Amino acid sequence: MQLRAKHATDREVLAWGRTIRDLTRAHDVRFTVNDRFDLALACGADGVHLGQNDLPPARIPREVRARLAVGRSTHDDAQLRTACGEAVDYLAFGPVFATHSKRDPDPVRGLERLEAAARFAAPRPLIAIGGIEVARVAAVRAAGASGFAVIGAVAGADDPTAAVRALARAWDDA
Repeated sequence: MQLRAKHATDREVLAWGRTIRDLTRAHDVRFTVNDRFDLALACGADGVHLGQNDLPPARIPREVRARLAVGRSTHDDAQLRTACGEAVDYLAFGPVFATHSKRDPDPVRGLERLEAAARFAAPRPLIAIGGIEVARVAAVRAAGASGFAVIGAVAGADDPTAAVRALARAWDDA
């Protein structure tokens, strides 16, 4: 579970993060905060996910690194190469498919580029991002992704709980 609140105040992120942390801890689910390691720590999160315009992973203090897993979004080969040289625990790559969750998305990369990215990133886990829905999960897993992240497939669903269960089932069945 990742808290991604690009336009929220720190106070709002902290309040939401503490609530999400309580729920994820009760259900043994990992919790990550987007963009800000300080808020991730304050929420008691398991990790922080950094975009290309966020603080570089090398700037996160060593003692914080011992407490938080660090992920990094990448959108092309150059970013992927750079991220593989950074102190990160996992990488995200995409958008694999067209997405409507971002105002100005990067160009679609497709399954072939995802497969190459997964091979290049190994042994680090690579998370597929962008336009993933139930019907695409098996192809994403077959391309070598270690997991996937969604926004629209859950946030835009009539029944978000059912959507999450269907996505998880599709991954397990792939």
